[in-house]
Amino acid sequence: MIFKKVKKLLALGLTTALAVGTLAGCGSSSTSESQSTNTSGGKDVVTLKYYTIGAEPKDKQIVLDEVNKYLADKIGVNLDMTYIDFGDYNQKMSIIINSGENYDLAFTCSWAGDYLGNSRKGAFLDLTPYLQTTAKDMYDAIDKRFWEGATIDGKIYAAPNQKEISSLPMWVFTKEYVDKYNIPYQDIHTLEDLEPWLKLIKEKEPDVVPLYITKGFSPPAYFDFISNPVGIEMGDESLKVKNIFETEKMKQTLQTLRRYYQAGYINADSATAEDDKSVKRFVTKADGQPYAENLWSKDLGYPVVASSIMDGMVTNDSTTGSMIAISNNSKNKEKAVEFLNLLNTDPYLRNLLNYGVEGIHYTKTGDTTIALDQEKSKGYSVPYFANGNLFITYTTENEPVNKWEEFKAFNAEAVNSPILGFKFNTLPVSNELAAINNVMEEFKSIIFSGSVDVDEYLTKLNDKLKAQNIDKVIQEAQKQLDAWKANK
Repeated sequence: MIFKKVKKLLALGLTTALAVGTLAGCGSSSTSESQSTNTSGGKDVVTLKYYTIGAEPKDKQIVLDEVNKYLADKIGVNLDMTYIDFGDYNQKMSIIINSGENYDLAFTCSWAGDYLGNSRKGAFLDLTPYLQTTAKDMYDAIDKRFWEGATIDGKIYAAPNQKEISSLPMWVFTKEYVDKYNIPYQDIHTLEDLEPWLKLIKEKEPDVVPLYITKGFSPPAYFDFISNPVGIEMGDESLKVKNIFETEKMKQTLQTLRRYYQAGYINADSATAEDDKSVKRFVTKADGQPYAENLWSKDLGYPVVASSIMDGMVTNDSTTGSMIAISNNSKNKEKAVEFLNLLNTDPYLRNLLNYGVEGIHYTKTGDTTIALDQEKSKGYSVPYFANGNLFITYTTENEPVNKWEEFKAFNAEAVNSPILGFKFNTLPVSNELAAINNVMEEFKSIIFSGSVDVDEYLTKLNDKLKAQNIDKVIQEAQKQLDAWKANK
């Protein structure tokens, strides 16, 4: 089904461009007002403070100047955008939110910016009243399943960035070595499938890291999380809530990673490494979608190919995998909603923020197709998925012109998780979850790196999780899940 379709789509894709607590001050007033300037035909232009994810591009200001010219005339808005790198986003946004800062917009999702937690704490504006008024065009343009996934206790607190709807982890291979050694990458899916080819690269290419891992790496989980590390195993129709680190599958995965590390297949600094694009690697893992190789190739500067690790599944995490929220402390809520609506429906604005400035970073080759400037486009490399509706972005010269139609078909065939729509009420175990999160922050980079003894560190991790009452979390999640299932 979807797995076969992914293989077909990946085969079609051409490889040319890796695009990879009580809340203090919520709702409180702030003494700092958002800036206004008088720059658009004599009318006030409101400046919106916008935090987004990713490394800051060199040409940010060049692009923002064009964006702000357009927005000032269109809706009387300018953007003040701040990029926060992937590894720092959670911590820095937590500080910003907890301080009660008067910002306007922020990237949020299931894996960064804590969409569920911050929504329930009152950090984000309830968008529901706007979805049939100011934001109606945006609401109509985005697949309803994204809105369903974004719904928390009947309300929606962020606009989903429309993209692939299912979670799709992939192995990303450097095409040079795939071609050189005739490696059947499309038949490689599990972690264990990689082994003979990691061995070959280790022997034949001493300057290449066979399996490149950074501190943000997570192995294939085969798990639908309710609150990391708690969830259900894929395929478990009984919906039994478990700690992933007490499952046999995760233990086997960690043992495989350990064996690979000891064999020299994994970089020695895997527990601490930041992604360094200059590192020669054979394979790494990324969460992708059909034709993702084009984005990754562009970002790395050389061609890559990819294979899906498992079937895609529509989960609570995948439907909330990329979103933009409006702060409840914003002084410009209506204007921020106007901007979000435009961002998700206006191709000119969306593509400007995606690709940069026409004539500098790319040239148009058709109404909806572009050719990226090989050198200048490097000055504006941003996470395409993070800033609005992807389905209105242009396709590049090496992508099929029907790319987004294929995405829509891919989304239509995606299979729903059996717990899609279940939202865990964390209030009864909020203290436990905060303590568990601290444990995860302490261990996750180490335990997934392959660099430590599995039995020793898995025991340490589970002992600490139990000390922080993970069993209470599991029991509460199971109680709520059983009640949800009974009322479906």
